[in-house]
Amino acid sequence: MAGDESSEQDLWSRIDTSVPHSARIWNYWLGGKDCYPVDRAAGDEYVKVFPGIGELARASRGFLSRAVAYLAGEAGIRQFLDIGTGLPTADNTHEVAQRVAPDSRIVYVDNDPLVLVHARALLVSTPDGVTDYLDADLRDPDTILAGAARTLNFGQPVALMLMGILGHIVDDDEVLSIVKRLLDALPSGSYLATYDGTRPAGDTGFDAAQDDYNETGAVPYILRTPEQIVRRFDGLELIEPGVVSHTHWRPEPTPDGSLPAPVDGYCGVGRKA
Repeated sequence: MAGDESSEQDLWSRIDTSVPHSARIWNYWLGGKDCYPVDRAAGDEYVKVFPGIGELARASRGFLSRAVAYLAGEAGIRQFLDIGTGLPTADNTHEVAQRVAPDSRIVYVDNDPLVLVHARALLVSTPDGVTDYLDADLRDPDTILAGAARTLNFGQPVALMLMGILGHIVDDDEVLSIVKRLLDALPSGSYLATYDGTRPAGDTGFDAAQDDYNETGAVPYILRTPEQIVRRFDGLELIEPGVVSHTHWRPEPTPDGSLPAPVDGYCGVGRKA
């Protein structure tokens, strides 16, 4: 226990409250409390330029929930590798997966100290399943794979979750390299589920808001085109409806049967043959 307390103190000492942080701002937009004044100020400034960011955040969370439910249900996946977990909120990956299949095994990966402080909130598994947490960087896939292999059986299919995290990799070729390295380690029948913010077709303010945020000294986030997100699925079988706006991926039916309005983010799920 003393070691745990010392480790938690070390994590708190790594938290920089003078610079806004994307995970904390995202938590703020979702209505969470795990953020600081600098994050709330940055989040409010962002909203002034791009009022749709709260809707986009909620739509992103909705896609995660529907994708995990599909993977644990129709696709029969029982293992999940969720990289770039972010701060815990409602319907985390393990909660959705284990509601469908209580024996699901989930490994969360992040290297943000505040997220790590809250790891205990994520490490609550059903008795039949397993939930573990790994302190590692997306840019070091070999370390991630080695750590995840302590909990996951890479001889059986795994769902690789890269939700809103690849935008933090500036170079898109590096994005594709990381995705390929991770997928190459997974067996046939595994899946990739991913989303990120996309450059808007018109002047919604998203580009300007993101450019302003990237100049604050925070870790930048790069908006990608839908075509760039499609490239992540090269060699995979795309699951219907393909790579689409978050709100258009298997949404809940509306009273009139129409699709919800699109948002400036694209997502998809693909299967490794």
